[in-house]
Amino acid sequence: MAVWTRADKNGLLELLLRDRWIRVLAELTRETLTLTADGEPGLGGAMEYNISHLPGAWNGVTNGTEPGTAAGNSNRTYNQHSNHSALRRTGSPGSGGTNRGQTDTSSGVNSPGSGRVPHDNGTVSDLGIPGSSFSSAGPVRSGEPNISLESGGSEMVRKVRVLKQESGGLGISIKGGQENRMPILISKIFPGLAADHSRALRVGDAILSVNGNDLREATHDQAVQALKKAGKEVTLEVKYIKEVSPLFKKPSLVADLPWDGVRPQSPSLSGSEDSVSPKHMGTKDKKVISLKMCYISRNLTIPDLESRLIELHSPDGRNTVVLRCKDSFAAHSWFTAIHTNIAALLPHVLAELNSMLGSSNTSSNREVRHVGWLAEQIKLDGGRHQYKPVVMALTEKDILLYDSMPWTREAWASPNLSHPLLATRLVHSGSARSSPALSSELAFATRTGTRQGIEGHLFRAETHWDLSSWTRMMVQGCHSAAELIKEVSMACTLNEQDVRLTVHYENGFTISKEGAGPGSRSTILYRYPFEKLKMSGDDGIRSLYLDFGGPEGELALDLHSGPKPVVFVVHSFLSAKVTRMGLLA
Repeated sequence: MAVWTRADKNGLLELLLRDRWIRVLAELTRETLTLTADGEPGLGGAMEYNISHLPGAWNGVTNGTEPGTAAGNSNRTYNQHSNHSALRRTGSPGSGGTNRGQTDTSSGVNSPGSGRVPHDNGTVSDLGIPGSSFSSAGPVRSGEPNISLESGGSEMVRKVRVLKQESGGLGISIKGGQENRMPILISKIFPGLAADHSRALRVGDAILSVNGNDLREATHDQAVQALKKAGKEVTLEVKYIKEVSPLFKKPSLVADLPWDGVRPQSPSLSGSEDSVSPKHMGTKDKKVISLKMCYISRNLTIPDLESRLIELHSPDGRNTVVLRCKDSFAAHSWFTAIHTNIAALLPHVLAELNSMLGSSNTSSNREVRHVGWLAEQIKLDGGRHQYKPVVMALTEKDILLYDSMPWTREAWASPNLSHPLLATRLVHSGSARSSPALSSELAFATRTGTRQGIEGHLFRAETHWDLSSWTRMMVQGCHSAAELIKEVSMACTLNEQDVRLTVHYENGFTISKEGAGPGSRSTILYRYPFEKLKMSGDDGIRSLYLDFGGPEGELALDLHSGPKPVVFVVHSFLSAKVTRMGLLA
């Protein structure tokens, strides 16, 4: 068993967030990569945004300075609102220990383990609603929009009845209050909780009353108290204010990076937490990425002329994180460290897969010998080529290809492509011949005999270790499949007679004729060991030619379908036998 050396590493990198680069602190551990937003010096290392001041040209992303302000000279403090709560910082340098900005209150968010804390600006307090939390901040700053109930225009006032769940509260976030010159507004509705189940509330609704308690002139704290004391059955009088919707379009957060880092059956494979879950409200803007079955690559989806980029693809194949290092040496160091830790997790992945497949108690399951990400070359219109990430799995008998990691039995049973190892050859391993820079890409090619002909594939590996591992496992897997399967047999025609061709790993070739009646024994027409084979060939359509040097001369067998699978099986049997003889010698 291989002994893995894992790497721990940390440092500043740049993260491509939408179409902008932001600085992050990257912390690599054995099983996770944590990215934490890093702000300008003097801001305590946190990035905060005020939604009302974010220009659209920046696409919701900032590098710590306001557009039009020189780097390092920005004295503004920004508030950034996530899906679940406002990310705030108290006691930061230059802020006097208090955050000032619009108020965003969450009701019905799971916050396990949260206790009662003093209710103060920028802090979170437990208002006694199971599984919920509320936060409040100080008064609005000058220059922020003044939104009134008259902004709703012709929108009708609606009455909505909401039944609170046993846990989770109302399941809304609210913003505003008289001190902020805003009505009490619903800024978020959490999926699956009470407000969402009502199907009658929407983001941008102003809450006019709660169980008859008028909130039109209420402060934020008064609204919080009214919602807290509303009881199990809550009647809300609301009016939609469409002008406030731009305020709820939050900027991009590191914590909100889309990512699937865990398998569906176990929400936390590595013990890491989802940084966009409600229990992370009020924490630093960060994303914790589980490395298990991630795909790390370079120069795959984004051109990297300076050799500074690292791409990290999610196990579900849907999302990619792009990191930029200060120079090519740093990029190589980070790539090697992350790749090492991902590779060290492969034995655990194999154990989980085999345990999952073994629990189904079906004879069709095979032991998974190797699994991992590769990049397959695909042909585009116009004759151009590009590489596409794929998951390859090698079992005792087959090669399987998937678009994403198959964590479930259902996903495992539906590969995009399946080829028998016995009918597959490794035909190239080394630098990619079609690459403009031959030394920059490592690849191996396979050819598989199918009934339709020969099917070829070219796969790119990221490191020499990957290349050697895959090629070794491919060759060894083919030889092991030969010893495991032992024999292939098919009906065919010889000299206008119906016969059966059997190729046996130990006994060689047998051509027999079936008996005339049920239960009658077949008649052996020809039997030759492998060493007697002088020549073999095929027409690529349906005929197989075998010459054993016997008096019958060349045997022309009509296989009734493409001959390539048999041709490749014969080659695999011969290769396995030669290898075995070499090992025994």
